[in-house]
Amino acid sequence: MRVLYYFIVVLARVLNIAILIRVFLTWIPISRDNPVVSFIYEITEPILGPIRRVLPPVGGLDFSPLVALVLIEVAERVLLTILARLM
Repeated sequence: MRVLYYFIVVLARVLNIAILIRVFLTWIPISRDNPVVSFIYEITEPILGPIRRVLPPVGGLDFSPLVALVLIEVAERVLLTILARLM
């Protein structure tokens, strides 16, 4: 069970970091053909894409990364709470 606990925590942190890196990449003029940039986009798009379809940009600002970070945090806490009750 401890392995599952740490897996959930690490997965949530990796996703949070990938989303933050993607946000920072929008401020830097770098090509999406770059392998690292492409990898970050491949990891984060399955999370950000559906949120972006539900929540369109407001005033030219994309709030999908912020929503994704909150949803990841909520999902992590819910899963860890369920896991703690099973232990």
